[in-house]
This record gives sequence, structure tokens and C-alpha cells, in this order.
Amino acid sequence: MLTTRQATLRKFWYSIMPVSMLEDGPRPFRLLGEDIVLFLDAAGKPAALKDRCCHRTAKLSKGWVANGELTCGYHGWVYASDGRVIRIPQLSPDAAVPRHATPAYRCMERGGYAWVALDEPLTPLFDIPEDGAPGWRRIHQFYDRWHTAPLRLMENSFDNAHFAFVHRGTFGDMAQPKPMKYEIAETDYGFAATTVVEVVNPPHAYEVTGCTTPTTTRTMQNHWYMPFSRRMDMTYPSGIRHVIVNCATPIDDGTIQLTQLLYRNDSEADCSTQKLIEWDEAIVNEDREVLESTDPDAILDVSLKLEAHMPSDRPGLIMRRRLLELLAANGESEIRRGM
Repeated sequence: MLTTRQATLRKFWYSIMPVSMLEDGPRPFRLLGEDIVLFLDAAGKPAALKDRCCHRTAKLSKGWVANGELTCGYHGWVYASDGRVIRIPQLSPDAAVPRHATPAYRCMERGGYAWVALDEPLTPLFDIPEDGAPGWRRIHQFYDRWHTAPLRLMENSFDNAHFAFVHRGTFGDMAQPKPMKYEIAETDYGFAATTVVEVVNPPHAYEVTGCTTPTTTRTMQNHWYMPFSRRMDMTYPSGIRHVIVNCATPIDDGTIQLTQLLYRNDSEADCSTQKLIEWDEAIVNEDREVLESTDPDAILDVSLKLEAHMPSDRPGLIMRRRLLELLAANGESEIRRGM
């Protein structure tokens, strides 16, 4: 499945960039093959427009922002956050501004990130209850561009069978190749998957897990939000919760922007932010090496009979079935793939 060719995927929220990146002016981004520009409006909220001036098609991201209004750097046309041209400096001050506009997109802030939907969203953006809650801290872990497909990352996020092999350098145990089974409950937003896994706990991970034993367990409550977001809530026997929220934002058919937030119910004194970034970065880099070697044109119509041979594939197979149903329900009976 090539993401830019499935119109239904435009009807979901995607994490684009930290809002703090917009403080110095407009920023360009390519979402599902479409060039957009993000900036902060007069209230300090993120806004998103098509990255083209409606005058001579210059990129608006080459301009600047003043008082929450975006000025094109070519001829100085000024845009409001809803895409309307509100000022044309070549006109006399008393002249009415013609009704010109560039497309505007739905944009909101969640977890310190700007999220964008190119078309009317089919579902609301999921909540992050830990964000701003007492006793929790938020860490912006990763904002990286990967050469893979968003479905590949989502499949991998729920695949316990790869732990022993891909993550043998961090928490995986080659002596335990058989994965624990997920209990999966399908939901209107995707599914919730729960399991308990035993993992290696090396000394440099003691602060991360709050445990000092050679191995420990993770009680995992993993949520998939269609199409390409997930929330993984890991609880260690120490009581520490390590909650990861990420989005595989599709840039084009073979590239994603991986955004990842971490929430912890501990303090900097318990485990430093740098330690947590380094620990999860080592794990994520192991995934990245493998996923960037895969074919981004993931086939959706895979038989669920494969589950009989690889039960650990079940989450990914459910994803594919649900995405097929989603596309069909929105009139996309033909799944557009590469040749």
C-alpha cells in the first residue's frame, strides 16, 4: 500500500513537529506527499496552510510571521491562519482586498506537538491523560526521519517475536525466542493489546526499570490508533510506568517522520532525561536498521490464516484487515500499490 495514493488516509490526525519549532517562524513539512507550512497564530496556536502563495505559487514557508500573520516573501501578500489573504501591499490602503486564499488545514496542539489533518477527520485525536497530570513528566524523545512505511513501523510496534533478535543488544533474550501472546480487544479506534513479557535488565537499565534483578517483566498495555499512531503503557514491578506515545507520520510513500513522546511517573532524580533518551534511542535504532531494509509498499490483503503459523503476526494482520475495511468503507475498493 502506497500511503499517498489512499485518499482516506488524509482524514486522520498526524503529529507534524514540536510547537516549539515554530517559535522562530514558519516551517515547511510534507504530509502524504502534500507540501504544507506551519506557523503560530496571534494566540500562539499552531496553524497549517498549503505551502503555496495563491499569487505566484512561491513557498509561504520562505516568508515570515508577524502578529500571527504569515507574509509571503515574494510580494509581501499577508495570510491569516485560515488561509485568507488579508493584505496586499501593492494595493492602496483604502482598496478592498480581493477574495484570495490558499487552502488551510485542520491543526491543533497535543502533547507539545502540532497535529494536522488534511481533510475532515473521521475520528477525534486521541487523548494523552498523563500530559500535564500531577506526578508525570513529559520528555520529547525523538523527531527523526526514517526511510520506511508507517504500516511497517506500526506492525513492528506490536510484534513481540522480534524482541529476542532485533533487540538482543538491549533487552532481548535470544534464549527466549517464543513471544508471549497478546490479548487483543478491537475498538472503534483500532485495538487494545495487553501482555506480560520478560526482558533482560542490564545494570545500565536499573534506573530505567527501577529494578536491580538480571531480568524483569513488563506489563504492557498497547493501543493502536488508526492508522499510524500508538500508545504503549509499560509497568515494571517497581511501579514505574514508561508510557510511549508515537506517530509514524507519512511524508511520502517511502518516508516517515517518527515522533515519540515519553511519559514517566518518576522524577529527574530517579532517572535523568538524558538516560531515558539514550536507553530508548538504542532500542529505536535497532528497530530502524531492520525497518529501513523492508519494502515500504506493504501488501494489505494477507490471509489471516498466517496466524496459525505465526501467532505473533496477529496484531499486524488485524491492522491490515481494519485498514482494508476502512478504505472500502470510504469508497476505495482498489488498494493502490506500486508496480
